[in-house]
Amino acid sequence: MNNHSQHEKEQHEQEQHEQEQHVAHNQAQGKHKHESAALRRHVHTTREEMGHVGEMPEDGDRQHDTRHDTAGHADHSAHGVDHSGHEQMFRRKFWVSLVLSVPVLIYSEMIQSWLGYTPPPFPGSTWIGPIFAVVVFVYGGWPFLKMAIPEVRNRKPGMMTLISLAISVAFVYSVVALFLPDTMGFFWELVTLIDIMLLGHWLEMRSVRQASGALDELAKLMPDTAERLLEDGETETVPVTALRAEDVVLVRPGASVPADGEIIEGASAVNEAMITGESKPVDKEAGDRVIAGTINGDGSLRIHVSATGDETTLAGIMRLVDEAQNSKSGAQLLADRAAGWLFYIALAAAALTALAWILATGFDVEVIERVATVLVIACPHALGLAVPLVVAISTALAAKNGILVRNRGAMESARDLDTVIFDKTGTLTAGEFKVVNVTTAEGWAEDDALALAASIEGDSEHTIARGIRLSAEDRDLLLPDVHSFEAIKGRGVKATHEGKTVYVGGPRLLEMLEIRPSQEIAAFEEDAAGKGESVVLLIVEGETVAAFALADVIREESRLAVERLHKMGIEVAMLTGDSEAVAKAVAAELGIDTYFAQVLPEHKDSKVAELQRQGKKVAMVGDGVNDAPALTRADVGIAIGSGTDVAVESAGIVLVRSNPLDVVKAIELSGATRRKMVQNLWWAAGYNIVAIPLAAGVLVPLGIPAISPAIGAGLMSLSTIIVALNAQLLRRVQLAT
Repeated sequence: MNNHSQHEKEQHEQEQHEQEQHVAHNQAQGKHKHESAALRRHVHTTREEMGHVGEMPEDGDRQHDTRHDTAGHADHSAHGVDHSGHEQMFRRKFWVSLVLSVPVLIYSEMIQSWLGYTPPPFPGSTWIGPIFAVVVFVYGGWPFLKMAIPEVRNRKPGMMTLISLAISVAFVYSVVALFLPDTMGFFWELVTLIDIMLLGHWLEMRSVRQASGALDELAKLMPDTAERLLEDGETETVPVTALRAEDVVLVRPGASVPADGEIIEGASAVNEAMITGESKPVDKEAGDRVIAGTINGDGSLRIHVSATGDETTLAGIMRLVDEAQNSKSGAQLLADRAAGWLFYIALAAAALTALAWILATGFDVEVIERVATVLVIACPHALGLAVPLVVAISTALAAKNGILVRNRGAMESARDLDTVIFDKTGTLTAGEFKVVNVTTAEGWAEDDALALAASIEGDSEHTIARGIRLSAEDRDLLLPDVHSFEAIKGRGVKATHEGKTVYVGGPRLLEMLEIRPSQEIAAFEEDAAGKGESVVLLIVEGETVAAFALADVIREESRLAVERLHKMGIEVAMLTGDSEAVAKAVAAELGIDTYFAQVLPEHKDSKVAELQRQGKKVAMVGDGVNDAPALTRADVGIAIGSGTDVAVESAGIVLVRSNPLDVVKAIELSGATRRKMVQNLWWAAGYNIVAIPLAAGVLVPLGIPAISPAIGAGLMSLSTIIVALNAQLLRRVQLAT
């Protein structure tokens, strides 16, 4: 015992030394700063969702003390250990306890009789089991005893109270049994019970840590300093905390973007993988928005700051995850309540068992054994793991797939949806115009006509002009040289190519030039107008040589998303402010069941309510800006990510990527998570429903003996292992791709 205490003291000192080294390392790298700490605070606040909100044991107490500095802000020095601290503590205690349990099992008479062996005796060998069991109880059982104190103090018995009751009864009864004739203790059951509990808590803490691991990496992307531009054009290096909205910062190649903002000068490819999950760098130029924490490519950027600190997208993402981790689903709340009920059920069952056996056989050692067995096997550890493990794993899966769960209730409700409404622009479509169809006069190739039009539109910032250029880029076209560019207000543009006058513009340009298009091009215009598409004409030396139909391009993922939702038996609806023709064309192309055209933003929520009045369970999918009322009105609000709009307050689920297919993933994950919760609750509750009456001996009058403490402990361990393994199987779920 003295050697063991000395060993623990050395371990404690070693951990403290490692933590001090970790702090010094972070400070040396300049990581101790207010802004990054403010962002990381959202990761730090992860609470262990199995109900251990009270005092945390040993390592946890020490780490909690280091989580905040004197200013009340999170200390980054604690960041590296806060999530992993409890996991490492339970892992260490599990392995040490497991090793210490081996001698107890070897010298257990029950195990010996089962396996038919006898270990070689030596003086004092009969005390090996009890001594090692006491060490395991003190070392491995202490965390549970300590976490039960707040429950008892608050008169709200729950999981920790029941676990503590079980191991305490097993310990006390076993020690007393040493001094009673013909009585066998619970020592081997006691150590295996503690081992299983430690293993379960280790697995759960590991899942929680994995769920927030990506956020740890996000937080590390925030730079310490920024280069702020002064009025004279010079730069000054300032802490990120000193940045304010309206500042202009210089982001050099390879540097991290220090704040959300808009590019006012420069062009580069920005790596947004850690924010959006997209591995391909995104091309950015003047007018585009950038997100704090993303990595600049090869070009220098001057950025007009729009948000810093807690207002950035990164902070918003962390807030969402924090809210999700602190919210509980209906199933989890049910499991928490069940643990409280089970405490009183166990006490009542033990009292009835004692009364019944005393009346039937009189008071003897067997009565004490029956009561102890009931209390030991009533331990609800499997019930305690049933939901939290599934929740932690589903959170990790969701984050890995770009799904941020702000409200667990919303995620749980997603499985019951029968209608999904998509906002069109920016959700089903890319939110940018591109060429969707081309027709040309005889002698002109489509690519040649598009390349010439893109070259002439090269200096224009008009949405249509940008769409023509993007379409030419998509085809990797080589643009010809043009000169003498001239904008014709309200009609189009003019330029010279190879000595010829070339125009690009719409129908009003034809009116100005008094040109009549050919029958083929006129028919093309009429067909495009019926689909709500815009038409741009290419005119060379007074002849219309090509016509381009442009539209807000439908995402390829939208088609697959609608198809998958239909296979799941879910109707798909669409809201848009566009004309009837545009809405009808998009709905027809995607196979959407219902569409609402020419809907003003303030009227979108009434369309959601209209479907709800028909008895439908409705999800609204929008960009989170002008869709907020509809997102709030819906049974499940899903905000589809668009950079800085990702942290929308009105949605229960936020999709980081602008990918409609992630809606399908969220619904599939909701269903898979719910199935695992139900399975685990049945495994956990089923054990108690069966084992407690059998331990009490209710079937003895029928000739079926009461189960022994050994069998009861074995069943309990088996139930816990099944629940833990079943939860881990959730990782194998294949989501839509």
